[in-house]
Amino acid sequence: MNDKVKDKKQFYISSSPHFSANLTTTKIMACVLIALLPEVIFGIVTFGLPAFVTILVSVIGAVGFEALYQIITKQKVVVSNLSAAVTGVMLALVLPSTTPVWMVLLADLVAVVVAKGLFGGIGSNVFNPALTGRAVLFISFPAAIGATWATPLPLLKQNPSLDAISSATVLSQINSGTFAVSGDSIWQLFMGNRAGCIGETFILGIIISFVFLLMCRIIDWRAPLAMVGTVCVCAFISGFVSTKTLAGAGTEVLLYLLSGGLLFGATFMVTDYATTPITKPGRLIFGFGCGIITFLIRRFGNYPEGVMFSILIMNAVAPLLNNFTSRMYGYKK
Repeated sequence: MNDKVKDKKQFYISSSPHFSANLTTTKIMACVLIALLPEVIFGIVTFGLPAFVTILVSVIGAVGFEALYQIITKQKVVVSNLSAAVTGVMLALVLPSTTPVWMVLLADLVAVVVAKGLFGGIGSNVFNPALTGRAVLFISFPAAIGATWATPLPLLKQNPSLDAISSATVLSQINSGTFAVSGDSIWQLFMGNRAGCIGETFILGIIISFVFLLMCRIIDWRAPLAMVGTVCVCAFISGFVSTKTLAGAGTEVLLYLLSGGLLFGATFMVTDYATTPITKPGRLIFGFGCGIITFLIRRFGNYPEGVMFSILIMNAVAPLLNNFTSRMYGYKK
């Protein structure tokens, strides 16, 4: 039998689980890109041209590095499935608009080649690519990634005397005790008028994205709601212990929800197909673990934010959760 006939006789299979659905990878990624539009548009409006440049460079870098890696390793170039573009957008949205261009490209290289390509490509990676790229930058260049933040343009218009590139984040202000809680400040947090990463500030837009992805059945509600719910419960208990009042506990919950990247991470990161459990109980446990670690880092750690590290830590646990919570068909429970 010649090789041509032999190839036709072979069966090509992938590891379980196997699902039958009309959705393709390209359609899923296109829906995610649409869901990211509110954060992209608002980020550019809020942080100006630097945010636009960061997003554009990140997308071009992610797509380019993935195509180059697949060419070098003699694989089929599949950048048309939009997964690299999604990684590029997500990576840009979890970076400050002040990030130097070369750092953005370095994070792209780590995200699409190290975190995804070397593990076998899309669906085979253990850690979320965008968060892995950000983690490398955060640990390697903390002064550039976590020390300087752009002041939102609306705040600059209201108060031209503010420094345009040294505004502190709300989490930093909360930890230092300098954040003034009021009805107006809570509203400003909800509408994204604060310093932070490009895509994490617009809470209303993130909620719209979450509802859109749920309605399109792109994501499952269990992991994000478990994560956010766990953080809220822990924040309520912490706030009540600190203030001895229900109002103080409620304020603590609002601050945890509206500051940092909790809602963005819950919507776009803990719902990643490849790096989160495939079982329903596993997703609940995954979200619970992300919530606990996020709260502990925020409350007791040296870093003001814990979303990135919590998700990456739980990514490593996801295969174990799959083993513990999956059902072996043909056997008793």
